[in-house]
Amino acid sequence: MWTLSTEYEKALGRKIAFNRKRRGLSQKEFAGLLDRSEAWVSQVERGVRRIDRMTVLEKVAEVLDVPIAELAAEAPIVASVADEKPPGASRLRMVLSAVHSLRAILGRPEPVDVAALGADVNRAWALTHEGAYAELAELLEGLVPRLESATRAEGEDERAELFRLLAAMYHTCGAALANMGEPEAAWIAVDRAVVAAERAGDPLLMAAGAFRLSIVFMGARHYHQAARVSGSAADALAPLAERGESAAVAMRGALTLQRAVAAGRLNQAEAAYGYLRQAKEMAEQIGEGRNDYNTEFGPVNVALHEVGIAVDLGDAGVALRAAQTVDPSGLSPERQARFHIDLAKGHAQRRQIGEAVAALEKARGLLPEMFRAKADVKQLIADLITMSPDPSPRLVGIARELGMR
Repeated sequence: MWTLSTEYEKALGRKIAFNRKRRGLSQKEFAGLLDRSEAWVSQVERGVRRIDRMTVLEKVAEVLDVPIAELAAEAPIVASVADEKPPGASRLRMVLSAVHSLRAILGRPEPVDVAALGADVNRAWALTHEGAYAELAELLEGLVPRLESATRAEGEDERAELFRLLAAMYHTCGAALANMGEPEAAWIAVDRAVVAAERAGDPLLMAAGAFRLSIVFMGARHYHQAARVSGSAADALAPLAERGESAAVAMRGALTLQRAVAAGRLNQAEAAYGYLRQAKEMAEQIGEGRNDYNTEFGPVNVALHEVGIAVDLGDAGVALRAAQTVDPSGLSPERQARFHIDLAKGHAQRRQIGEAVAALEKARGLLPEMFRAKADVKQLIADLITMSPDPSPRLVGIARELGMR
């Protein structure tokens, strides 16, 4: 027996539609008053899209001129789904909890092998992109104290490079924790990365910290903060980018993509598509895709973001058409998996359940640990079950795997 609140969403949708009609409003007029898209209103009224923030429900009640309690009584704001964390999450939190810097200062310096440390940092990034979080945690349990000690043991000549490695290592930790739905711990890791980047005297590495922080804020649904951090960093990089420094252009482009995503989550369609156009121009300027500071910025990644932003704005047609022109195979498994999840959301908005399930299966095959950790995947599966009078064995199988019963 499913414990997904399917009937609640349908009941809320019916009540919103009834009161909208009572006020004599079309879906388009109602959407305009809410500063939402007509597609969003349609999806909510059909019970296939959740209102997941109380502030949004309050606005709906205000426009409909009904008490908030009348709507809130009909539907919980968030579906009841399993929230099991991947095995690496607790271990990474423990890595961050130890005071490695104090031990490094008071301990006895050990010989430093910069090349070996660099190889381990590269390995950490590879594991992050592969979603191998348990293996990443095992690596970082040893690498964090070694790097913290190394930055305090070497002379000035090598210290800058070691702080760059320290920053990159904390970036991997932050990126993994963000993917596993641990924004508070991810924030700590990224903050340490920014401090290390500043000590390395590397402004682009500091900007990479802003890029990671915007992703953390996005995962925590702090969209205004995500827009602020990515926008301020992108603006700060303008002088470097205008001089034609490719790495600066690429980093500014990656930050501009995050700015576009934040605008999309805030339902600011004009701003979102405007930033997307800017990012596309920067991608064309640098030509083939780059991977400076593990941002994977380039024309293909911009195209993938176009799909995700269109989905966030409820423009399923735009998203699905854009997806037809994209070949994500050259990007990391992490980015490919995100693309297939966005594609599944687009199909769900069109009530194309079979296609949505197929896209989810591809994402699961690429990054099973991240797939199981992402709350929006569970929400999407709940929505697909809501749409399905008789859920397919494939859909039921995925739901059971995620503990949704």
